[in-house]
Amino acid sequence: MFDSRNRALALTIVRRTVSTLITLLGVAIIVFVILRLLPGDAITASLGVNAGLLSPAQHAALVHFYGLGKPPVQQFFSWLGASFSGNLGVSLSAQQPVSTLIDQAAPVTLELSIVSLVLGLLIGVGFGMIGALKPGKVGDEVGQGIAVVGLGVPVFVLGTALVTFLSSHFHYFPSSEPYASLFSDPWLNIQQIFFPSLVLSIGIGAAIMRTTRAAVLEVSSQNFVRTARGKGIKARVVTWRHLFRNALVPIVTMSGIQLGYLLGGTVIVEQIFILPGLGRLLVTAINERDFPVVQSITMLFATAFVLVNLGVDVICALIDPRSRGR
Repeated sequence: MFDSRNRALALTIVRRTVSTLITLLGVAIIVFVILRLLPGDAITASLGVNAGLLSPAQHAALVHFYGLGKPPVQQFFSWLGASFSGNLGVSLSAQQPVSTLIDQAAPVTLELSIVSLVLGLLIGVGFGMIGALKPGKVGDEVGQGIAVVGLGVPVFVLGTALVTFLSSHFHYFPSSEPYASLFSDPWLNIQQIFFPSLVLSIGIGAAIMRTTRAAVLEVSSQNFVRTARGKGIKARVVTWRHLFRNALVPIVTMSGIQLGYLLGGTVIVEQIFILPGLGRLLVTAINERDFPVVQSITMLFATAFVLVNLGVDVICALIDPRSRGR
């Protein structure tokens, strides 16, 4: 049987899950409506100027093929039902299944996101702890400088500046070569992923660092921390068992928010560093009015974002029982 704490945790998970599903439905409706408001349709997107050369019979056949003659509500639920079954449709420009294009691009974006998040956590938590434990010292000043750059300079400026610096001063731009996966050429892959990840991690780390510093400083002023220090407990134990552990909730929350930043940042960074990921595929699909690809990638990003937030809510509920039932 569930005790009161487990029951509260289960209710929190159920509540957050229902909220997640409602959010995804709202995103799906917004994406569907916005794409239908753009000029043109699937026929003009796939054929371009040649769409004007179609005979009435050919045009009617394509309208039936793309389901354009159905009422918008029926089109929406047909698309939604097909998506749930794994049928994401066919790319209008590439004439390939959308699922195939996503399978090819997703590993690039996933690797970029993971490396960026790891670097961001190292920068953010590392300098945040240094700044909180030794405020005003050199480490704190360096961290504050990184925070100013990360929060004040847009990612496209940082990315463009880094590309310009590497190419002009060192004649070095690994992304000029065809993309290499981690398994085909590990060394080239590391070079191609590291620099865009570094650009993304500065912004992520800046936000996490300021949150970590503020949270640890707040906890360090609590009575139980002064009591632990007064008892002569080792400084390392006080730092990690009392300070860091009790500051985890805001740190985890901010890390989850920064994952959402990553989804938008990869779109820009992949363009700058010529990485064949989901972000670059999305930009290309928007330019070509490739509706099936745009819908699928947008929903994939939205799903990843809300699932990350759901995971953050659950983790926070496990760390801090006071957040349950809110």
